[in-house]
Amino acid sequence: MKKIVDKKDTLLNYLIENIDMPKNKIKEYLKHKSIYIDGTNTTQFDYPLEKGNVIYIDTKKKEKDRLPFPIIYEDNHIIVVDKPAGLLTVATEKEKEHTLFHMVREYIKQKARNTKIFVIHRLDKDTSGIVMFAKDEKTKRIFQDSWDTLAKLREYKAIVHGTPEEKEKTLINNLKENSIKLVYIAKEGKQAITKYKILKSNNNYSLLNIEIKTGRKNQIRVQLSAINHPILGDTKYGKDKEKRLFLHANKLMIFNPLLKKEQTFHSELPKIFKEKVK
Repeated sequence: MKKIVDKKDTLLNYLIENIDMPKNKIKEYLKHKSIYIDGTNTTQFDYPLEKGNVIYIDTKKKEKDRLPFPIIYEDNHIIVVDKPAGLLTVATEKEKEHTLFHMVREYIKQKARNTKIFVIHRLDKDTSGIVMFAKDEKTKRIFQDSWDTLAKLREYKAIVHGTPEEKEKTLINNLKENSIKLVYIAKEGKQAITKYKILKSNNNYSLLNIEIKTGRKNQIRVQLSAINHPILGDTKYGKDKEKRLFLHANKLMIFNPLLKKEQTFHSELPKIFKEKVK
């Protein structure tokens, strides 16, 4: 949007009087560095205007400075976000750009052009919740090399079909992946440890609190399916066709060696989970 100034005034006052836009929205564009005077960016609401100045409002830039999902935590070294269900964490051969990684990278680049991001851990496409990225390669190596030690608690909530016989149990299995990318329980493979506890049940479903001690691919989904209580919405290891997978990473506690302290990140349980088990 472009406007040529026809009288002396201050920026905010002039825009309020001369463009069809609410005052609060104009302030948002100022805050997000989306307003330019003769090609120079300004956030100064009382910027002195002269007749002939050209005001340009970049209505798209404000959206680029935001993410379409919550940022849980951010500092100079890491960023922790709340991933929605149905979004890949990283690119695949079929999908390069519509990923969590790409969106977070573009957001970071808007703030500091030369900043990069690096994957520390990931969630399945259909799982929602907490994902953490590093902003530099050194930080990535620190966390990736010792993730099982630094990640003190990885907690999920899941809704499963039926009610498990035992109220709480630790599932321990060896997992392998076949040629078509399906994970299965085998005599040999990488050990997976998943602890569950029933929080609530009704006639059809149960809400479980889940803590993983290992980070194997699809481990929660495979191990719960193996005890005949697959996660609701799991079309890969279950049978139903819900709109989403009812698995959510809701809590992550880490020891941050850069800050030399423990940090705990939380993600609120989606409302749809609460509606399924009342």
